[in-house]
Order: sequence, then C-alpha cells, then structure tokens
Amino acid sequence: MCAAKTQPTATTLTQFLDALPEQKRRADCAALAAMMAQVTGEPAVLWGSSIVGFGKYRLGYADGSEGEWPIIAFSPRKNDLTLYLVLDLDNTQALLARLGRHKTSKVCLYLKKLADVDNFVLLQLMQESVAAMEPRRIR
Repeated sequence: MCAAKTQPTATTLTQFLDALPEQKRRADCAALAAMMAQVTGEPAVLWGSSIVGFGKYRLGYADGSEGEWPIIAFSPRKNDLTLYLVLDLDNTQALLARLGRHKTSKVCLYLKKLADVDNFVLLQLMQESVAAMEPRRIR
C-alpha cells in the first residue's frame, strides 16, 4: 500500500512562523495563511515539517489506496514561497498573466515575495483552486 509520507502534525501555525529566521518571510507567510484561511474557511494545519495546509481532500494512488492532502497549501522554501494550487483551470492563465512576478509548475506557484504580486489576483487564484477541489473535499 502506498501512503503519503507527509502527514498532519500538532505544530501550530504560530510555532511554525516563529521558527522562520527572516521577519519578512514570516510576514509573507502570515499573510498567505490569512488569505488561505479566508478562502477555505479552515484553520492552518502543519503537514510534515514545512507545509502549511488548509482543508483536506481525498486522493487516490496508483495502487488503488487513498490518502489525504490539503485543499490548498504553502511552504516557505529556501528560494521561493511555494503555493500548492490547482493551476490548470479555464481562468488560470488569464489570472496568472495579471499576477505579477512568479513561476509555475504543474501544481505549484512560486513567488519570491508577496510584494511582487497583485494580492487580489492571488486571492482569486486561491478561490478558483478551492472551488475546483470542492467536490473532493473532506468535511
């Protein structure tokens, strides 16, 4: 059976943020957490040692087993703020074109800092992502 290695922990958002060495990174992460909590209506949960997730959904593995993962999440990686969102939606490309300085991969949005992007557009991307995941959401 396959299972996600990264699981929810008992570490609080405050404990996680307080451990970040840079004040500006802490402020950006606190702002992201507030936005994601607003969009999902869910509290922050630390998954593993570095992913802050909100809500959860069921995902299936190739072997037929299932696991859980956050609806949306972020992680302050060394070089970027990594946001885990659904980025292959109809409206995503138009929103990304208006977002500001960023990079993307299949399910990640990479930002250097929040000041580089339009936070209203970022909030819209989060809302689109959460809406897309709503049918798979675990309550």
